[in-house]
Amino acid sequence: MPKFEYKAIDPNGREISGVVDVGTTQEAVSKIKNKGFYPTQINEVKKEQAQKSPGAAAAAAPAAQKKSGLNAELCIPFLGIGTVKNVDAAIFTRQLATLIEAGLPLVRSLNVLYDQLKSGPLKSIISNLSKDVSSGGTLSESLAKYPRVFNHLYVNMIKAGEAGGILELVLERLAEFQEKNMALTQKVKSALTYPALVVVFSAGVLLFLTTYIIPKFMGIFENMDVGEMPGITKFVMIMSSLIRDKWYIGVGLMVLAIVALKVLNSFKNSKFFIDKFKLRIPVAGDLTKKIEVSRFSRTLGTLISSGVPILQALRITRGIMSNEVMRRALKRVHDSIREGESIAGPLKASGAFPPMVVNMIDVGEETGSLDTMLNKVADIYDTDVDATVDALTSIIEPFLIVSMGVIVGFLVISMFLPLFKLMASLSA
Repeated sequence: MPKFEYKAIDPNGREISGVVDVGTTQEAVSKIKNKGFYPTQINEVKKEQAQKSPGAAAAAAPAAQKKSGLNAELCIPFLGIGTVKNVDAAIFTRQLATLIEAGLPLVRSLNVLYDQLKSGPLKSIISNLSKDVSSGGTLSESLAKYPRVFNHLYVNMIKAGEAGGILELVLERLAEFQEKNMALTQKVKSALTYPALVVVFSAGVLLFLTTYIIPKFMGIFENMDVGEMPGITKFVMIMSSLIRDKWYIGVGLMVLAIVALKVLNSFKNSKFFIDKFKLRIPVAGDLTKKIEVSRFSRTLGTLISSGVPILQALRITRGIMSNEVMRRALKRVHDSIREGESIAGPLKASGAFPPMVVNMIDVGEETGSLDTMLNKVADIYDTDVDATVDALTSIIEPFLIVSMGVIVGFLVISMFLPLFKLMASLSA
């Protein structure tokens, strides 16, 4: 009779392992559950593995399983091929939470979601999730095979929900977390769409003027005796010639600057100084800090409320922060907590977080409601980000329009000055 190695969680929340002699994986799951354990991993012990260490089969399984699913499919994120959109992942989480809360078993819930989806990467993932869970695996382990879709935060929250028997509650929190993050991201993108279009249109107009209109005036000036050209006219004519005849130099410099910035961002020390400079930019730096504080508060609060240990929650939160200044501050917080200190002290010492945030976290620690306080901080900063984005948009739009008018006016005046000079000499 086949043997199955297993790992499970006992009623006290401790991880145990053992071996059962049964015919199939389903029988192994039933036998383990009858003992009062919650199975987290089951692997059949092959004959050639019998003499190996007990954990050999368990270690080999994930590596083999990674060959299936999205990781083995064609995936070109830049073109959107083989990827799952954030909104689709959020809808999946919300629907799964609703189905489980309604009393449907996990496998049945996954099958329901599979049936209602059109063919695509997410449908394939859900099929694999259902197969893995039906075979005795856990949802968190199966989700971990798709890091491009379900990040560390997602997987660890699901793992905590499984261990605590509150999977439906964790899924509900995850859905809220994803929806609020998407709402914030969409708010920022929407606010920047119009200014971006204005910049693109303005660049097109300037390119047309400098490569087509101004050369026409230059031809006119060459056929007419206008004498010495005004300084601004000479400058505009030189810039027009460079853009028209030496355009590859400008393109090369732009590419070089982008590559240099990416290279500098790949090194933590240089990225630290770049991100520190970003935080000091008027208005934009303040907005960046608010977005980072909101992300930190929402993520850490959601993880803690879902039962993830504080040190692990801080590591996950630090991993999703994009600003190196904030990341280093959280690293110091993590190290301080490991040595028995509180969160508020190291946060205050870092100087990267606003005093209001530090004070609210301090109160949350004292009252034992840290997760609630963190979520309140996130709500406050989400609202603040909305207000800042609206204010920034109202400033950027007229600024761009006025700037465009000034530049076009400068070009027009520079071209007409020689004509005015010629007309004055003729009238004289």
